Amino acid sequence: MFLCVFVFRRMKVEFAPLNIPLRRRLQTAAVVQWVFSFLALAQCCLAAFVLLCVSDWWILAALYAGWLYLDRDTPTSGGRRSHWVRSWTVWRYFRDYFPISLVKTVDLDPSHNYLFGFHPHGVLVAGGFGNFCTEASGFSKLFPGLTPYLLMLPFWFRVPFFREYIMCGGLVSSEKASASYLLSQQGGGNAAVVAVGGAPEALEARPGALTLQLLQRKGFIKLALKHGAWLVPVFSFGENELFDQMENPVGSTLRRVQERLQRVMGVALPLVHARGVFQYSFGLLPYRKPINTIVGRPIPVVQNPSPTKEDIEALHVLYIQGLTELFEENKDKYGIGGDKHLTFT
Repeated sequence: MFLCVFVFRRMKVEFAPLNIPLRRRLQTAAVVQWVFSFLALAQCCLAAFVLLCVSDWWILAALYAGWLYLDRDTPTSGGRRSHWVRSWTVWRYFRDYFPISLVKTVDLDPSHNYLFGFHPHGVLVAGGFGNFCTEASGFSKLFPGLTPYLLMLPFWFRVPFFREYIMCGGLVSSEKASASYLLSQQGGGNAAVVAVGGAPEALEARPGALTLQLLQRKGFIKLALKHGAWLVPVFSFGENELFDQMENPVGSTLRRVQERLQRVMGVALPLVHARGVFQYSFGLLPYRKPINTIVGRPIPVVQNPSPTKEDIEALHVLYIQGLTELFEENKDKYGIGGDKHLTFT
């Protein structure tokens, strides 16, 4: 016991007070289940499927495997969203934990399809999930007639049971065919949301970081041109403030290992920490920091089925200009100093 007390004193552990209001307890519980969903639910679902296969109920596993085969194209064909799941009360507690807000700068005409470029990726894309995979921040009221789809790495949609859950929120595969399906729908009304920096940008996610991986990211530009989808820069202030990350400068041994694992597995493995459930000094729960996601002005795009390299470069420059303007116009409101600017790599 004395050793534990000594360790806690050395670590300066700050415990949560006992008289915290129930509302805040529920907010923490909502975030616990969200973090669990991101970090462990897929593995639990896969284990449950394997156990079902070797149990007396194996016939159910066989039937579900047949369903997986028949339903294999759904994640690349708009998914299978559920307004009921997106409107669960738990998401309002999740929103209020940080809190998360969605800010509209201009109206978006629902007769167009849009490609939202979400920046920065952060560690767990909390602002992207809260704003585009739930109705907690009122996306449908802010942008009537638009349906958001957050693109996610394809292999998650191969995990039994887990795929059904994430599709309910409006998550779809990030394969090219998936984005093309959304952006090619006649009549408009679709908003494909892409975390442009991808998994590698998560390795840069730490408080104060303003580095975006964008200079070589041009696939989404080409996609917008081919389908005539209007580009919308989105910047989520506070996204990088949620976790501390172990120092991993480019060229370090840790960074090389992380980059190699990212190439092999497709996902980044940032070594992060923040707070816990009953104390504020360490753990995997994000800090209670506000996330303000600003949806910028759309960049009109004329459809070009066969864009040249010059066409892509020109639109890419316009996009970077639009994103930079969005950041500069709003940074003072969200506590970023006037001498701070975005850095593109």
